[in-house]
Amino acid sequence: MTLLRLLCALLFVVVPSLSQAANYPSKPVRLVVPLSPAGPADTVSRLMARKLTDRFGQPFVVDNRAGGSTIIGTEIVAHAIADGHTLLTVTTTHSINPSVFKKLPYDPIRDFAPVTLIEAAPFMLVVHPSVAATSIKQFITLARNKPGQINYASSGNGSSQHLTTELFSTAAKINLLHVPYKGAGPGFLDLVSGQVQATFTSTVSAMHYLDNGQLRGLAVTSPKRLAIALTIPTVAESGFAGFESSSWVGMMAPAGTPSSVINLLQREVAATLGAKDIAELLASMGADPRGDSPAEFSAYFQSEMRKWAGVIKSTGLKIE
Repeated sequence: MTLLRLLCALLFVVVPSLSQAANYPSKPVRLVVPLSPAGPADTVSRLMARKLTDRFGQPFVVDNRAGGSTIIGTEIVAHAIADGHTLLTVTTTHSINPSVFKKLPYDPIRDFAPVTLIEAAPFMLVVHPSVAATSIKQFITLARNKPGQINYASSGNGSSQHLTTELFSTAAKINLLHVPYKGAGPGFLDLVSGQVQATFTSTVSAMHYLDNGQLRGLAVTSPKRLAIALTIPTVAESGFAGFESSSWVGMMAPAGTPSSVINLLQREVAATLGAKDIAELLASMGADPRGDSPAEFSAYFQSEMRKWAGVIKSTGLKIE
């Protein structure tokens, strides 16, 4: 009798969960992007929304809620109904914010259910041609000879560009001058014009300017060289074994979203990423399509939190 009761109890748990997945989505799905339109994460989110709309037969609608270093949009999803009809685009910033802000209106782990890591794209260290360095070794030597005189642009205090540069500076034992901008675009334009001297930027942003000689690429932060830039070495192979940093995009849902819905979303995103046209598009952007399982993404996200917390602590960064 006890075994029978146990089996019945399990059926009451499993059957509703399977039913939720079978009926999902039952209405339009809102994909909150806590960033302004037109950036890399927004572009990837809109691409996913179009493809998931086709696969599910219900609209996946992108809702840009920028502001507060992604906090505004993220908080919306943290308090949304956990039925899979509200999702969140997360980026590297989501793993940095817990170490930057003393108090967040949500818990980055407890309040969210990881769905999948969509893609990860390395940075490229690029310099203006006026910088007397054609290799990362020469750049480090130059920076050591001129401590605090070589400046670099970032998309803002606490951004992945900022912390990647600090991670590199610590490893290389150099002191660079940080010039924060309100977004990656303005800083990159000032680099091209020679107002600043260096930056870690996305590979897709850099390639055109490398080809026409307006910028010089010194290294990439991926574990191996990129197919679109095979002549440019990795930071790791340039004397800093294990160095890696990526600007990544993932998907999360409110905590409590049925695991059957989470798993269904992950499978559909992974299938979408496996399509030849999507894989080729992301590769052209210097990005690596992922489609990790929820458990893999959870582990990756928490490792990113620990990494950036360590950078902030070891460098003593004070980010206002």
